[in-house]
Amino acid sequence: MVNPVASVTARIKSAARELGFAHAGIARAEALEPEGMRLLEWLRSGRHAGMAYMERDPRRRSDPREVLPGARSVISVSANYYTPQIHPEDAAIARISRYAWGDDYHDVLLPRLRALEERVKELVPDAETRGYVDTGPVMDKAWAVRAGIGWLGKHGNVITRDRGSWVFLATILTTAALEYDVPIADFCGSCTRCIDACPTAAIPEPYVVDANRCIPYLTIELKGDDIPGVEDMDFKSWIFGCDICQDVCPWNSFAVPSGETAFAPRPRSLDTRIEDVLVMGGEEFRERFRKSPVARTKHSGLRRNARILLRQRESHGST
Repeated sequence: MVNPVASVTARIKSAARELGFAHAGIARAEALEPEGMRLLEWLRSGRHAGMAYMERDPRRRSDPREVLPGARSVISVSANYYTPQIHPEDAAIARISRYAWGDDYHDVLLPRLRALEERVKELVPDAETRGYVDTGPVMDKAWAVRAGIGWLGKHGNVITRDRGSWVFLATILTTAALEYDVPIADFCGSCTRCIDACPTAAIPEPYVVDANRCIPYLTIELKGDDIPGVEDMDFKSWIFGCDICQDVCPWNSFAVPSGETAFAPRPRSLDTRIEDVLVMGGEEFRERFRKSPVARTKHSGLRRNARILLRQRESHGST
């Protein structure tokens, strides 16, 4: 006799794969513990830096039933964005994080997520859904772990066994009753390569990232004309984001190229010099980074980062 819940669950996962997602897992919609307590401790310690929005109603963020009343299941999906190109070994190159080489992943993944929501509603006609691509009041990484997609690495990114950590995450909350997956083991073991490699000591202990010293936060999220405390840091030429902790992760040796052409590097994504960014005009910035994640830092922010990289290069005696 066919289990109708199991059948619907299998069809939802199949639909996710057909839509181009690399993984799909499902967890019970419930309060996240101890993840919620760890979030509160992280906030109390000030490691969220200037991301004040993280402080707003953390209880709602850690319990999907506060976001979607009656929620029974959380569907977590991932999308592989790995492309095998690398930056030249040249300190004069303005390095951009791999996730931002192509088009903005929000624009690429949101239509697919909406299509998956519609599929859920077709299979469970009375179901409600709320879907988010890294923008809603949900802990996407925690749900990916609960849903068995991967485990949380010591660098704070979700690692999958067959794709490494080069994946985007998206989440659907739903009132549909589905079968739940089992979390997989943490395979980081005694490895500390990500911690050891971080040039700004932004990982003070395993699984804890201090945004105050994290290059992605400082070069993307932080606004203003300068970056406080930057004198004692070395950004290693990263002008937008940073991939160091992922580049050194052994599990990323299993990464396979994404079939999504939208994530392929745009022209000049890998070889623009820091000095070229500094003299880049506003119109050129808008043209080059239209519908790119780099647009998030704005023209002024990218030029600020370029000035800082040049100062660091001078203070560290690099050429």
